[in-house]
Amino acid sequence: MTRVPRWRVVAAAAVLAALAFFLMSFAPLYIRNLRLQNFVAGIPQRVENQAQSGSPPSDDVLRDWVLDRAHGLGLPVKAGDIRIQRSPATARVEGIDVHYLRVDRIDVHYLVRVDLPGYTVNLHFYPGAGSR
Repeated sequence: MTRVPRWRVVAAAAVLAALAFFLMSFAPLYIRNLRLQNFVAGIPQRVENQAQSGSPPSDDVLRDWVLDRAHGLGLPVKAGDIRIQRSPATARVEGIDVHYLRVDRIDVHYLVRVDLPGYTVNLHFYPGAGSR
């Protein structure tokens, strides 16, 4: 049986430690982005439900929903990072046709700056919902 040189064991431990450090640095950001993505994905259905009750939310209200959720998650999203696309639609409320603007697409484009020892990286995130 051949013995592994000590320097290789030390090098392997250093590589594993570096990987663990990067995982601990980036994983929380990706998990928070995933939570924001799940929230944004539910907005079109939420708008449909409110339209059927007769009061669909405006773009400003949608933007506030996303901003509140993003800030609650500690993500640096600004109002200008949120784009909303709508198209005309009709909902039937108590036998009456109500015309409103359906949410076709919501896109949130933002970046998070991560300062690592000796290196800075900008992570770009693009959560969105709806059809493209």
